[in-house]
Formats: sequence, C-alpha cells, structure tokens
Amino acid sequence: MEDTDIGETRENFAWFNKISTRWIDMDVYGHVNNVQYYSFFDSAVAEHLIQYGELDPKNSPEIGLVIETKCTFHKSIPFPAIINVGLRVSRIGKTSVTYEIGLFLNEELTPAATGYFVHVYVDRSSQKPVAIPEERRKAMEMLLVSN
Repeated sequence: MEDTDIGETRENFAWFNKISTRWIDMDVYGHVNNVQYYSFFDSAVAEHLIQYGELDPKNSPEIGLVIETKCTFHKSIPFPAIINVGLRVSRIGKTSVTYEIGLFLNEELTPAATGYFVHVYVDRSSQKPVAIPEERRKAMEMLLVSN
C-alpha cells in the first residue's frame, strides 16, 4: 500500500510503547497478520495501566473488558520491525473508557494502522459493571485529548 495522508501523526498521541514484531506474527503473504494488530493495541493499553494505573492483571478486583474495537489498516507491517504504539484517550465515562491507538512502523511519522477500543470496567467475580477505579482513571487522564 502507498503511504496515504490520513491526518494522523505521532504528535497526535500522548504516550508510546515499543513492540517488536515476531516471526510468529507473520502470515503467508509476508506481513504481520491482521489479528496481531489487535494484540498490539491490547498489549500497549495493558502496559500503560500496569505502569501508571496500578493494574495487577491477576489480582485487581476490577478489570477492563474490551467490548468494542476497530482497526483501519493503512499499510503492511513487515518482519523484522519495531512498532511504536501510540495511545490516547478520547472519552472517559463512569464505567468505560475509549482508547485510540496508532501503530507506527519504526520511526515513521504516519501510522501503518489506526484504531480504537472501548474498555468497560467490571467486578472480576460478578462481571457486573463498576466505576473505573481512581488509580486507573488517573492513568487514563494522562492520555486524555480534546476532540
């Protein structure tokens, strides 16, 4: 695919995490398989919440479940490559948050893919919606951008 102007650049994102592509990420067409993009999204959000939101994935009583997601592919990601995953938050509600993500190949300024996902916070045991814990909310507010 040609590099297209999608109106997104690195400067539009509040936080970055680097992820290396792996041989296992590849498909028979010679590029990272589409399902891996969602894994990159999820891994970056989890990393941010662990670092800044006091998330303990195995023990936190409140957890975020992905209820909606979308990815728009702008160009292929090869192996080997470093993916710079940019995060921002566009909305924080009482029980949910919307993350927007950009996948930047190596040091490129425009993303290879963009997308979003919505987390709804639930009680781990009952799976019923709960308010976003304050420490997670603070981590999300670090990423909040105005529309």
